[in-house]
Amino acid sequence: MQDLQKITGYMGGLTPSATLAITAKAKALKAEGLDVCSMAAGEPDFDTPKAVKDACIQALNESKVYYTPASGLPELRKLVAKKFTEENNIPCTFEQCVVAPGAKFSVFSAIAALCGPGDEVIIPAPFWLSYPEMVNTTGAKPVIVNTKAENNFELVPEELEAAVTEKTKLMILTTPSNPTGAVYSRAKLEAIANIAVKHNFMILADEIYEKLVYDADKPHISIASLSEEIRNLTITVNGCSKAYSMTGWRIGFLTAPLWLAKRIIAFQSHTTSNVTTFAQYGAIAALEGKADADIENMRQAFAKRRDLIYSLVSKIDGIKCLRPQGAFYLLCDISAFGMGSDEFCTRLLEEEKLAAIPCSSFGADNMIRFSYACSEENIRKAAERLQSFVAKLNK
Repeated sequence: MQDLQKITGYMGGLTPSATLAITAKAKALKAEGLDVCSMAAGEPDFDTPKAVKDACIQALNESKVYYTPASGLPELRKLVAKKFTEENNIPCTFEQCVVAPGAKFSVFSAIAALCGPGDEVIIPAPFWLSYPEMVNTTGAKPVIVNTKAENNFELVPEELEAAVTEKTKLMILTTPSNPTGAVYSRAKLEAIANIAVKHNFMILADEIYEKLVYDADKPHISIASLSEEIRNLTITVNGCSKAYSMTGWRIGFLTAPLWLAKRIIAFQSHTTSNVTTFAQYGAIAALEGKADADIENMRQAFAKRRDLIYSLVSKIDGIKCLRPQGAFYLLCDISAFGMGSDEFCTRLLEEEKLAAIPCSSFGADNMIRFSYACSEENIRKAAERLQSFVAKLNK
């Protein structure tokens, strides 16, 4: 007789998210009354802009609470197409745009609609921990290509070329990056695009942090904007969670070649039905520009926090880090202390009540990640506790 508890399908053997696990542990300690300083959460600490909330409330009051098309409200999809076309220089029609319950599901649905057993998906490391697991659910094989701090954690074209095989179906590109904070240069993007076109594989460009960039010499550039050839091979994912502080609203969206967009819509029609209807009206307000002033205020606040956390942490003996150019994460190399990231973060939380994310699940066990999506007071407190912890290790 078969043992049902030991037999798993592609989706039955996934490991829980390490980021959610450490965040939950920190919250549990705080609930016990302990003074926990958390630098783990990957979400803005700002409220959703009032104009967005008002639009959602109005939709509720007008009883806009019923099913929409699985691909999203037509008026929202048209705004998404307008955003990609005008802001990102990715010409597209609304039929090529799909609204999903979060950018995470947009990434997953694209992978699920494109990949299967026998396919290979190239993922530069350090990576967002969900990418390999998403690939695994399809039966495809994640192919990890390590990047280096001396290259700004940007994928070196020669290393990408070496990883490509006849089975390569997709490469996942994240800029601005979680967890590295890197923003890819135009030159690197052009080189990657040339390789994708040469070998005829697709790019999944996760651009959820695109509005959170801080340096004039490191602007966000969409790889799909570089040429018609690469645009025809690119799925560009974005959403409202990070830029508009709408993490719990679950509004993501993508644009893809029409043939693939149709597959993704079919997949969503059998898995999620539609994104919460009244939340979509909030997203409409966001994409109409009604919260643009709020977004710029948040971006400027994150820029100041970036400078603060980097100035404090980069001075701590044994900690190595690069000044991030985007997103709201600081990636720290802790290899000098002779322990893996899980042990380091467990002890850091237990001994100093400071929560950071171990990057063992991000393809970088010698790294830990701090989120500076928090107050300057919290950042200063975190740096003090990290300094205290490291001082004990250095004795």
